[in-house]
Amino acid sequence: MNQLLPLAASATAAAGGSMWGVVAIYALLFGALYFFFIRPQKKKKKAEDEMRKSVQIGDEIITIGGIVGRIVAIKEESDSFVLESGIDRTKIIVKRWALGKINTVHADDQ
Repeated sequence: MNQLLPLAASATAAAGGSMWGVVAIYALLFGALYFFFIRPQKKKKKAEDEMRKSVQIGDEIITIGGIVGRIVAIKEESDSFVLESGIDRTKIIVKRWALGKINTVHADDQ
């Protein structure tokens, strides 16, 4: 009976050590997921928000729906802009969040 007590104590210590190993593995896994998925997504979203804020009158843009045109007015109060598209100069009001890409290169961007 006295010989079993040290074996039980060492088994308990080993189980406690393996628990910290599992916690460390989960922490490393979460850290890897953060650096490979969450952080790049946040950077991309921040860059898109900056692009949408920097739009100017006269910029040629493409919306996320594929409409190509030129911005003729910006409405700050409704967070939208007026897009002129096509040969017949059709004007469309587009929300700022629907801006996909700016094709115009500004002098200060070079």
